[in-house]
Amino acid sequence: MSSGDPNTSSSYNSASTGATMSSADTVPTQDIVDCGDVDGDQEEEEEEEPEIWGRLFPFGAAFTAVNLSGDKYTVGRDKLCDICLDTKACRKLNFFATVSKIHFNISKDKSNAVFIEDQSSNGTFLNGQKIGKSNKRVLKNNDLISLSVAKNKAYVFMDTSQESLCMPEEMKKKYTLSRTIGRGACGEVRLAFENEGSQPKRVAVKIIEKKTFSTGGTVLKDMGKKVMDEVDILKSLEHPCIIKIEDVFDTPDVLFIILELVEGGELFDKITSKGKLTESHSKLLFFQMVTACKYLHDKGITHRDLKPENILLSSEEDDALIKVTDFGLSKFVGENSFMKTLCGTPTYLAPEILKTAGMGGYSKAVDLWSLGVILFICLSGYPPFSEQIKVMTLHQQITRGHYSFPNKYWSDVSKEAIDLIKKLMTVDPKRRLTINQVLDHPWLDDKIMKEKACKLMGIATNGMPPPNATPKKRPREEENDGGRKFSRSSSGTSDSTDIM
Repeated sequence: MSSGDPNTSSSYNSASTGATMSSADTVPTQDIVDCGDVDGDQEEEEEEEPEIWGRLFPFGAAFTAVNLSGDKYTVGRDKLCDICLDTKACRKLNFFATVSKIHFNISKDKSNAVFIEDQSSNGTFLNGQKIGKSNKRVLKNNDLISLSVAKNKAYVFMDTSQESLCMPEEMKKKYTLSRTIGRGACGEVRLAFENEGSQPKRVAVKIIEKKTFSTGGTVLKDMGKKVMDEVDILKSLEHPCIIKIEDVFDTPDVLFIILELVEGGELFDKITSKGKLTESHSKLLFFQMVTACKYLHDKGITHRDLKPENILLSSEEDDALIKVTDFGLSKFVGENSFMKTLCGTPTYLAPEILKTAGMGGYSKAVDLWSLGVILFICLSGYPPFSEQIKVMTLHQQITRGHYSFPNKYWSDVSKEAIDLIKKLMTVDPKRRLTINQVLDHPWLDDKIMKEKACKLMGIATNGMPPPNATPKKRPREEENDGGRKFSRSSSGTSDSTDIM
């Protein structure tokens, strides 16, 4: 790890009154010139810096980064703890009262194995599982430590001997790669930390192996200037409902896309947990999706892969800001290979894409179709098309626009909402609504909803739309009702958030 890592020359002192670095350990060593004495010149040896064998990266904003170089560390509220949590920031946590004087220990034995020992009656959680008072567990690279309740995430442990060697050097200087937080058809998503400060910024890293998008056995090589120009365009995008691309690192075999971290989960998981969303909740989220799409379209960008997995939520609250991600991926991995990959999971794809097997030319209308499918799922809890419908293939259902609104699921949905879905999921792209026509649709003529959306987006409202501005189990009835179940469109999984 480079010298840019947080606190690379620090250690924690057991007599300290908080999680602060010993000043003696942070002073850089240097040659000392001896002025001589009666016994002759003596050369003072340099003091070796302690070897850092692990790091605790803060998962919560109240915590600070810690370098581990000693054999044992105590963590808790007690002032004498090596890592004292009785700080101004920690005291503001709503669970601070449940933190014990000594909540847990971290130790390393002679074999270099690392252990975490729970010392709290309220519990220490490792990767969501309670350890139990006086019990020990082996602490491994990328393990997540929580306090008192699994959701109270505090630290991610990093074993320095396991740090990734596949990243380019420039990226290593800026970021430390951590645990996997999502997987999808286009690659893996991992948590990462910036290598600066006591509270390093957390980001998400989309890792795309180019062999995934190889054509005829030829792996895509380094991106040329034309594509990097496109990357610069994507990095310049600024919209509250668009995920921010922080950086891009390209190697011959792997592409690393550094992204804003969004921690409220996917829209997919929200629908899964609730079965379906209320009409007012769906409208608030959908309006934000439309404004984000309009912004992209006005910038000349067609998303092409809109689906609930690519709509992220800024919080677990119903009134949450959404973030659209995975836009512009075709710029990174190649147009034809990207579209062929999407055709393998066609649930949200427009008919015109499927009819040409991903090899045709497409207008922005493909995003409008996908928005219609997403709205259908939000309001019903199941997708409009399914392989379990045996009268015709999934491909035929989509290309013929074969879907319906059974009263069993749609009786409480307004006619305006159903009308909007029909006009979005129109097979002929020339007859499909445009993005501006969607914003003008009667279903979205809702002043209270728009004011709420504008407040979330931080845009002062004047009564007008902001300018440019499925599951592992059935969400509803358990019986097989014509294949009406909602599941992921790819083989990917996610434990917190997916991005780009």
